[in-house]
Amino acid sequence: MGMWIMAQNTFKEAARRKLLWTALILGLGFLAIFALGMKIQMDDATTRAVQPFLRYQILDGMLLIGLYTVDLLALVMTILTSIDSIAGEISSGTIDALATKPVGRWEILMGKWIGFAAMIGCYVLLMFGGMIGIGYWITGVVPQNPVQGALLVYLECLVALTVSFLFGTWFSALTNGVIVLGLCGLAFMGGWLEQMSGFTESAHLVLLGVISSLIMPSEAIWRRAAYEMQSPVAGSLPFSPFSNISVPSNTMIGYACVYLVVALAAALFHFQSRDL
Repeated sequence: MGMWIMAQNTFKEAARRKLLWTALILGLGFLAIFALGMKIQMDDATTRAVQPFLRYQILDGMLLIGLYTVDLLALVMTILTSIDSIAGEISSGTIDALATKPVGRWEILMGKWIGFAAMIGCYVLLMFGGMIGIGYWITGVVPQNPVQGALLVYLECLVALTVSFLFGTWFSALTNGVIVLGLCGLAFMGGWLEQMSGFTESAHLVLLGVISSLIMPSEAIWRRAAYEMQSPVAGSLPFSPFSNISVPSNTMIGYACVYLVVALAAALFHFQSRDL
């Protein structure tokens, strides 16, 4: 029961601090701007009598760019909202009041993790569902395998959330944020370097990209999500966030799931054993 109470309190705290409402308002604003852009592009293509095949590819590309932006927003929002959850309460001493009550430390951490995971799931569902709904309503364009894509983006956010909780049991909120954002930046750079291996045919770049994905698999998860959602034409582009030059395998996605479980177990172990 303590774990579910902590999860509910996490939701209430996010609402009290206006995190939920801010995310909702900004998300709706983003969807409104995207809908306006799609409508302008659709009207322009109709006015210029663009060939249906080319028009579809242009609009599909715009939709993928919108989904890519949603992925980045969800990832950054996950990190910024969670870095203070454990580390901030430890540094402020608030955690002492919680830990002295008949609630286990593991229930505190897991309850907060579940609360944030639920909020992130709602955000991904709202933004992905809204984006795809807008694309279909205005243009009739729908990405390939949208459910798989949304689930992979959600997995990417859960990995970032868990890493944030892990380092939050070790470091201050500021240091935690720097570490998690740095790891995501490392994964991002490694993913692009691996994509560049298609031009240079360098096995060393591929190895570098794989190593960075093993350290932090966030970018590899997005590249697999993009592969699942893109059209064949978008995948054939030589250098873009949707290129098929190096597609993460199912093994990498399985590794990301194991990575999440191990990181969460490590966070629970250290939080349980550390001095508060």
